[in-house]
Amino acid sequence: MKRFEIVNKRQLNDTINWYTIYAPLVARHAKPGQFIILRVDEYGERIPITMAGHDAEKGTVDIIVQSVGRTSILLSQLNVGDCLADLVGPLGQPSHMEGLKKVAIVGGGVGNALAYPLAIGMHKAGIHVDMICGFKTKDIVILEDEFRAGVDRVFMMTDDGTYGEKGFTTDKLKALLDSGEKYDEIVAVGPAIMMKFVCGIAQDYGIPSVASLATYMIDGTGMCGGCRAIIGGEPKFVCVDGPDFDGSLIDWDLLIKRGKTFAEQEAHDREHICKLTGGVRSNA
Repeated sequence: MKRFEIVNKRQLNDTINWYTIYAPLVARHAKPGQFIILRVDEYGERIPITMAGHDAEKGTVDIIVQSVGRTSILLSQLNVGDCLADLVGPLGQPSHMEGLKKVAIVGGGVGNALAYPLAIGMHKAGIHVDMICGFKTKDIVILEDEFRAGVDRVFMMTDDGTYGEKGFTTDKLKALLDSGEKYDEIVAVGPAIMMKFVCGIAQDYGIPSVASLATYMIDGTGMCGGCRAIIGGEPKFVCVDGPDFDGSLIDWDLLIKRGKTFAEQEAHDREHICKLTGGVRSNA
């Protein structure tokens, strides 16, 4: 088996794939909540991806990736037997689990893929886990069976009501809290705007919250500053100090504003991927 070889690939929906990659050194040291940075080819950009799982004995790490930008689309074109140019990790701080007995994890969209290893890891550590999974519509639902097999309770929500319960994840979280559910911690993983409201609800009910941030990164060591976030009035680097932070201390408005910085360029790159030439930009 070759280094960074894709040993398994599974399509979860039209835009999201699950990859198992041979990276024994990373697998040996990985913990829930940490991430890797990879390049598809030697000319490609470096993208950070939270690990969805790892197997130290087999030497593999799992990642779940949505094809939204140039590199993730190029990654989706690779198949079993292909190799990545490079992969580094594990990076970031492992998720905190000590002292927790019962938690609610709220995932939004592809954020559910990032929440998956944390939910499974917490449950294996003896923590009661309630998982609230939110999606826009039925066609993009992922990982329901995996969550149901690995945590205590799963609540499926869709914005349009085409699957599970109709409504937002915040609606379900409030309903659970209003019914008397008590949690030691509420974890939010997904779009920044969703995490902002989830953490706001937690604060309203006097419950500690944690948000797993996904920001722009290049080097993974804090040198580039692209992942900077303001936490409790002080700058922190998501790649080194995170990705998990106290949800009540995050400057959400600034985080959301920074998240839009490269959105236009990302959309431009998507339009210029030429499938016939393996991702080389067209001259248009």
